[in-house]
Amino acid sequence: MKAERAKLARLQRLEKIRAIAKQTAASEAARAEGTYAQLSALAERTGQLAADYAARTDIHDGADLRAMGGFAAGLQGVRAATQADAARAQANADKRQLELAAAERRRAAVEERADAQARQIAAKGQYASFSGRTPSRSRFGTEPA
Repeated sequence: MKAERAKLARLQRLEKIRAIAKQTAASEAARAEGTYAQLSALAERTGQLAADYAARTDIHDGADLRAMGGFAAGLQGVRAATQADAARAQANADKRQLELAAAERRRAAVEERADAQARQIAAKGQYASFSGRTPSRSRFGTEPA
């Protein structure tokens, strides 16, 4: 019985470790999702800004038109780079979500094993109480069975 209780204690400690690993994975996934959301919003705003500048009609001469075109093209380049960063951030966020799911599966597996071990210990204790004996009580040759 002592070995079974030690195994249960070990499984419970392992479950706590896996729960901490799951929390870490969850915070990393949240951070990655936040980065992705920020980069997506930045790419959207930059694209809108570039479109607004390209649509301006208050240009008076060719030099202004050329300057505005160069500025709008530069904004489009920034938007393209930001979209590429957002795509990488999305891939990272997806990877972190998969890691979170795996961490939860590992934690749940240990929890199931610990619950099964606890039920096994409880069942043995219940069997001993039905038979009239306690697991720690030893019999002597003169006691009835």
